[in-house]
Amino acid sequence: MITVACSGKASRATDSTGTEVLPVDVETISESTETVLSMQMATSTRKDMDVSLPEIVGHLNLLLGEDLGADEDKDVRELFRTGYRLLDLKNRPTAETPSFGAFIYLRDAADLTRRLLWIYTQRHGLGAP
Repeated sequence: MITVACSGKASRATDSTGTEVLPVDVETISESTETVLSMQMATSTRKDMDVSLPEIVGHLNLLLGEDLGADEDKDVRELFRTGYRLLDLKNRPTAETPSFGAFIYLRDAADLTRRLLWIYTQRHGLGAP
């Protein structure tokens, strides 16, 4: 797979036949993580958290599928381990999870996604998110 930088902050990935694959939209991921990280427990409803969760988990999953240097860098490898633990279904919030637990999970996932996004932009010579 080859990643080609596009104009702006986003890039798109293509396979060897030139067919476009799921893009890493740096701007969208950056905005999503910023929204979650600016949420306050006192003013956020469980519904707000539940709406944001699938998007953040999707972004995290997408970035974990990218080559971010985990084979060469133990710090990146540790971020990947943390990401896979967060994505594990047994660790995700359920309807029975208290709001505080869902809030902490969402913030942890957004923070890790943001960190992986920064690594992604550095590896591909894109502007910081």
